[in-house]
Amino acid sequence: VGCELEEKERFWSELDEVMESIPTGERVVIGADFSGHVGEGNTGDEEVMGKFGVKERNLEGQMIVDFAKRMDVAVVKTYFQKREEHRVKVEAGSGWSGSARKEDKETWWWNKEVQDSVQRKRLAKKKWDMDRTEENRQEYKELQRRVKREVSKAKQKAYDELYTRLDTREGEKDLYRLARQRDRDGKDVQQVRVIKDRDLRVLTSEESVQRRWKEYFEELMNEENEREKRVEGVNSVEQKVDKIRKDEVRKALKRMKSGKAVGPDNIPVEVWKCLGEAAVEFLTSLFNRVLESERMPEEWRRSVLVPIFKNKGDVQSCSNYRGIKLMSHTMKLWERVVEARLRKVVEICEQQYGFMPRKSTTDAIFALRILMEKYRDGQRELHCVFVDLEKGV
Repeated sequence: VGCELEEKERFWSELDEVMESIPTGERVVIGADFSGHVGEGNTGDEEVMGKFGVKERNLEGQMIVDFAKRMDVAVVKTYFQKREEHRVKVEAGSGWSGSARKEDKETWWWNKEVQDSVQRKRLAKKKWDMDRTEENRQEYKELQRRVKREVSKAKQKAYDELYTRLDTREGEKDLYRLARQRDRDGKDVQQVRVIKDRDLRVLTSEESVQRRWKEYFEELMNEENEREKRVEGVNSVEQKVDKIRKDEVRKALKRMKSGKAVGPDNIPVEVWKCLGEAAVEFLTSLFNRVLESERMPEEWRRSVLVPIFKNKGDVQSCSNYRGIKLMSHTMKLWERVVEARLRKVVEICEQQYGFMPRKSTTDAIFALRILMEKYRDGQRELHCVFVDLEKGV
């Protein structure tokens, strides 16, 4: 990489001599990184390469193909199809390298003409750095101007294609996706260290910010709810509850995911999983004690509250954050045991898609989209109601 064209040609000439010196009948395998892309497809070069090259062919790639034809060898890796994620590697300190070019949001218009022009400009720059003659300088300046022209043409062509695509139904999806991505990229939430109080004054000190978060979540979680009053008027039904069995705890423990953030007690679920049957026996005893006493440990009532930005609205407004509680994994295990029992006796309508086994809200979204398309094709009116319950209340 970065060698002058003369050096590259000299290298290939010397490699030709080495190949010609090898006795006939010997098997030759050349392993090297020539920094070349031989391109997709093999039209006209079927005798030396397969169809599974990558990207556009560059100068180095053409040299590889020419060498293969001269020496009657093959570019072996092009005969095997590779998964996309296996065609790119990352090297520390030098960015992206490998067989596939990293997609970049600012160079999505990149094409072969631009690539070749940039490559020639780099060679001219290196040549001028080594020999500061007026002739080399003029050559470098001319190639600089040519690169600018090629970039301008490539951008114009790419934008024309984009605008044409946006006029289609498929293009509408791309437009919304681009808008959301640009909006998301414009927010650096990790760097927000200030927040606004209820009077929209910006708080900067760590103490005042924490006090504001405490005030906000206390108000949010202690609002009076009309449903609670309705529940108070419902007569409770008491009946005998069977003791929790070991197999229930074992099944709930198996369903718990590993690698999750822990609560204030710092006891991850992995601890119970590693203890095996001893943990199942202890937890069964603990859960039955909670069931009989109708009181759960005070430690379970504590949690770590983490505000997560919703990716919309003012990043300094508390109302644009979603509070996530990090709770005790042992308490979550208890909840899973209780939930499994409740699901056996509670009837939930088929139209409920959220938090249901073997169902997802994406199913409902898909069904709604199909319905909208059918009505659009039939040129009939369709009325939909979307209700957004504030803070999930």
